[in-house]
Amino acid sequence: MSSDSKHLVLLGGGHSHLAVLKHVGAESLPGWGRLTLISKSVVTPYSGMLPGMIAGHYSPDAAHIDLTALSRFAGARPVFDEAVGLDLVRRQVLLRDLPPVSYDVLSIDIGSTSSVTVPGAAKYAVPVKPIDHLVRRWAMLCDRLRAGAAKQTVAVVGGGAAGVEIILAVQFRLEALLGREGAHASLEYHLFTDTAEVLPSHNWLVRRIFGRVLQERHVTVHAGKAVTEVAHGTLRTADGVWHEANEVLWSTEAAAAPWLARSGLAVDRDGFVSVSSTLQSLSHPEVLAAGDIASMVEYPRHRSGALAVQQGPWLADNLSRAMRGGPLKRHRPRRHFLSLISTGNRHAVASYGPLASEGEWVWRWKDRIDRRFMRAYTELPPLR
Repeated sequence: MSSDSKHLVLLGGGHSHLAVLKHVGAESLPGWGRLTLISKSVVTPYSGMLPGMIAGHYSPDAAHIDLTALSRFAGARPVFDEAVGLDLVRRQVLLRDLPPVSYDVLSIDIGSTSSVTVPGAAKYAVPVKPIDHLVRRWAMLCDRLRAGAAKQTVAVVGGGAAGVEIILAVQFRLEALLGREGAHASLEYHLFTDTAEVLPSHNWLVRRIFGRVLQERHVTVHAGKAVTEVAHGTLRTADGVWHEANEVLWSTEAAAAPWLARSGLAVDRDGFVSVSSTLQSLSHPEVLAAGDIASMVEYPRHRSGALAVQQGPWLADNLSRAMRGGPLKRHRPRRHFLSLISTGNRHAVASYGPLASEGEWVWRWKDRIDRRFMRAYTELPPLR
């Protein structure tokens, strides 16, 4: 079968697939065959701008990418539905509402979700991932404050970078909302983590900086306090103590869609797609995966948006090779990635290996990087 008659399916609108679509449209190279993008949403959020959007620095439109326009630019057929399974024998993606979509080569970049296995968390907590659920719940919280809700206690579960950024963004936005609209709600902020310190994967300088920032912003940190149960308006920690919590945002370890393991793909112990250094599935070489949903067995790395962005051009190259039937290139990702972690206000902390720095200049640096990323996928050249 010639590559022009093959069908490449991109499952998910993650950061790596954005790069693939942009590459296909910009290069207009032969040999890509038919191209379909499957996404459950018409727009995809850029994770780097989510804390800034929560804090009020960016509008929702500024932090989302239109997948319809990007698909049109790439000459891809967009299919907006949720994947619920794979038929690896017939090479089909199974969808919730639409008929299955057949493929010759499949690439998976559906991101991850927040693990909500703690009793009551699925019902009473709001997972930070997927991001669109958080955005809707955030708007509801702001509406309650505008309506004059009394005391509100906001709790974030998870002491990684995402959890710290979210609670500081929430704190900044709600305090600004109270000051501007004259609301009378009394607000408290609590961060729960089962680790001894926040940001355990970052160096001691970063941990010390955020320890100070959280104290200055009156965020109560419950270190070494694993949350074991969530109920209406409250949560319980491993020591048996119940804590008031009107809003619980869940930002613990990432989880994979369970249907991936049920499909028969090789997955790691947490259900993420096991891939080689070519990004190919260890069990089905016609399937590739990138971003949060992929687990590189040769080069384990911490899941991050930076890694997904780096994998984009590499994924595009190997998908082109897979469509032509050629050998795929191996790649070794960097061990350290630059992390620019915002503190809610227009201030941020840079973290890279053992190095750290902070200030308004870091925020401006992060803002330039984020806006440049968005322009790459929203300010598209004219179609050829």
